[in-house]
Amino acid sequence: MTNSYASSGVDIDAGNRAVELMKDSVKATYNESVLAGIGSFGGLFDASALKQMDSPVLVASTDGVGTKVKLAASVGRYRGIGHDIVNHCINDILVQGARPLFFMDYFATSKLNPEQTADVVTGIAEACKESGIALLGGETAEMPGVYRDGEFDVAGTIVGVLERSRLLPRPNLLAGDLILGLPSSGPHTNGYSLIRKVFEGADLESVHPELGCSLADALLAPHRSYFNALYPHLDKVKALAHLTGGGFIENIPRVLPENLSAVIHLNSWQVPPLWKLIQEKGNISTEEMYRVFNMGIGMVAIVDKSIASDLQSSISEPTFIIGELIDGEQKVILK
Repeated sequence: MTNSYASSGVDIDAGNRAVELMKDSVKATYNESVLAGIGSFGGLFDASALKQMDSPVLVASTDGVGTKVKLAASVGRYRGIGHDIVNHCINDILVQGARPLFFMDYFATSKLNPEQTADVVTGIAEACKESGIALLGGETAEMPGVYRDGEFDVAGTIVGVLERSRLLPRPNLLAGDLILGLPSSGPHTNGYSLIRKVFEGADLESVHPELGCSLADALLAPHRSYFNALYPHLDKVKALAHLTGGGFIENIPRVLPENLSAVIHLNSWQVPPLWKLIQEKGNISTEEMYRVFNMGIGMVAIVDKSIASDLQSSISEPTFIIGELIDGEQKVILK
């Protein structure tokens, strides 16, 4: 008997077809800095523009989408996952003040379905294009025996740049500075192991009147990017915190000095009904909710109180003053 790669569960032809399906979407993200992309062993990006900067600092981040991919696979929705991974990574380097340059993705599955793979990567390309990032390269891996049938995972790496003098957080954080919250689009990419446990066995396609949409629509809403809303106004910002895994309790202290704490006023914004549904159905404490989830606020900006209203009027979407800094020990206090 003659063995082949296909007989072991890996289909090279399926991989080639996936590339053909996603090729145009990927190429649509290219700009004049991309020297080599699809088909190359490594992506090439012309970095000569950095010579025009005084002191360029590269910022890089790698992340995944977590168990949200399992929820997406269960209802056959894949494109939003592509947006999730890109926008999560954009936000993670935005909090240090960086402008993204390029993105690279990694998609792995038990058995390659070209249309499914292309759908995820097309979502990645769409999100890159929305923020002016080149999708410089990536990897598609078919690994039978590592992943269960029908399951997949996606991860990505982003590289951005900023002037060293504009690095966030700034060293001038003070008691009395205000905390500005920007709305999230849903759970983003965090807390899905708990969400899946809470809704285990539920009909995800059922419409909940209080949500105004199906459970799947609410839970799989793509992680939004804050780049276009915030990047033009970073000169008004002292610090940014992306509310990812760890929610309010764990993420805000990451940008605070040791002598300051953050007070969050829980009645200062309208928490979307999805969170009440999760809390009640899961019998979850309020403290745990704010430790796990973003509760409708996906990004916070810390600003001098004298310019907070000016910043709010500059941002073309609703924002909320949700708290302030006080003398303390690098903690978050919920009030």
